[in-house]
Amino acid sequence: MTLDIETPALLFSATSLILLAYTNRFLTIAQIVRGLKKTYDQDHSKSILLQIKNLNLRLSLIRFMQLFGVLCLFLSVFAMFCLFFELQMIGIYLFAASLLTLLVSLGISFWEISISVTALRLHLSDLMEEKTEKK
Repeated sequence: MTLDIETPALLFSATSLILLAYTNRFLTIAQIVRGLKKTYDQDHSKSILLQIKNLNLRLSLIRFMQLFGVLCLFLSVFAMFCLFFELQMIGIYLFAASLLTLLVSLGISFWEISISVTALRLHLSDLMEEKTEKK
């Protein structure tokens, strides 16, 4: 099996966009946590504390998503470097490792999204209960 130097380069645009999306998620959640912290300082509500705990878990997952995304990019560059110097087998293994780290990053992303969806469903179920009680 041979690997051209252009093949690992294909991951650059995809990985860069994924990292940008991860960073945007991180910044949005961080802003929500700051707002909830202000609200918690005033109310000391247990539900707000649970929301902050959930968001903290999501922030940790996003950090790992970013870590594995950056590692994917690093391994791709290193694979290209090896291929440039005609170290074919090392380049192939590094490229395979970069694909694996990308899969891990995407898997953690799926986990974080499912946590987000579950939290939103709980939030909406409270709304639906209030609506049913009013009728």
